[in-house]
Amino acid sequence: MADTRRVSRNEYLHRTPIGGESRIAMRLTVAQLAERLGAELVGDGAGQISAVGTIEAAGENEVAFIKDSKHNYVQPGTAADGKYLSAVKQSRAGAVIVAGHIEGLAKPQLIVTNVDAALIEALNVFAPELKPAAEGIEPTAKVADSARIAEGVAIGAGVVIEDGAEIGPGSVIGSGCKIGQNSKVGGNCRLDCNVVVYHNCHLGNNVAIQANTTIGSAGFGYSFIDGSHKLVPHNGGVVIEDFVEIGANCCIDRAKFGNTIIGAGTKIDNLVQIAHNVVIGKNCLIVALVGISGSCKLGDGVVLAGQVGLADNIEIGDGALVGAQAGVINDIGAGEKVVGSPAIDRKEALLIMGLTKRLPKLAKQLKQLSKTVERLEKAKD
Repeated sequence: MADTRRVSRNEYLHRTPIGGESRIAMRLTVAQLAERLGAELVGDGAGQISAVGTIEAAGENEVAFIKDSKHNYVQPGTAADGKYLSAVKQSRAGAVIVAGHIEGLAKPQLIVTNVDAALIEALNVFAPELKPAAEGIEPTAKVADSARIAEGVAIGAGVVIEDGAEIGPGSVIGSGCKIGQNSKVGGNCRLDCNVVVYHNCHLGNNVAIQANTTIGSAGFGYSFIDGSHKLVPHNGGVVIEDFVEIGANCCIDRAKFGNTIIGAGTKIDNLVQIAHNVVIGKNCLIVALVGISGSCKLGDGVVLAGQVGLADNIEIGDGALVGAQAGVINDIGAGEKVVGSPAIDRKEALLIMGLTKRLPKLAKQLKQLSKTVERLEKAKD
């Protein structure tokens, strides 16, 4: 399911504000924090909490959480729990968020059913509060007469909004951004400094784009004609659906015809290249330095880990997971897990990796066997 919950403008923009003077947003007692998190409190609730920290580094005014070396949240009573229990007991944290009660721990415990959800809420509670962007149009911005700007929009210094563009209610357009002709930015969006949205692109509601990202640049498509490379015109657009978040310094190319599409709820890390006519499903995760070639199609819930590369016209099914640095040259079915270059099934790849590590030993054994066979052949002769 795509993320379609209602989010207030202040809550959404506060997640990663554009700028301003910061200060500590809030200080709560342990009991008050437990109430905010919907947690069961075990222990003293009078202590003051003003931040979130790790078990190792947290101070007495910070709440911490427990996770193992693989970033899994530890369930008390399991084998993994014993390894981390000593670290919890030695921690200076004022309280800990846990998935179950830890016996013999004097520290206040906030017991929750979902540590991830509780941690996100805690980080939001104690996020530094920044001065919000001022509503209205900054005097140095250049907004075309035919552009339509809704109520509650904040447009920063040096912004250029061209003819026929539309900005939805409550959106923030950071300094130095450019919105091209006939492009539309939905409501409650946030475009950080120097984001460029070329002409005829469409951004849905609650879209967040970090600094220096470009939407709608011409795709890398050439034909070799009469001794030179001729650029194929890219007359299509880009559609970015609701609740998409895009990191800094990304490029999403426009389509040759039709649209390059980023599905609702998808999250894209920094330094990602998405080529022309790519279609990405809903709630996908695309990690830094991924490169997706033209006309690829990703289903819903696909995960591409860091530095994955996709050849053109690849199709990846719903829920597939592609491991870091994989080179994908063939289609991947729904739910498959692949790694390596060229990318193959994860289990097979791990087997190959294990055998590869044994190659020096196997080569030595093969050399010894060859000598043995050679001696036997001589003896036979």
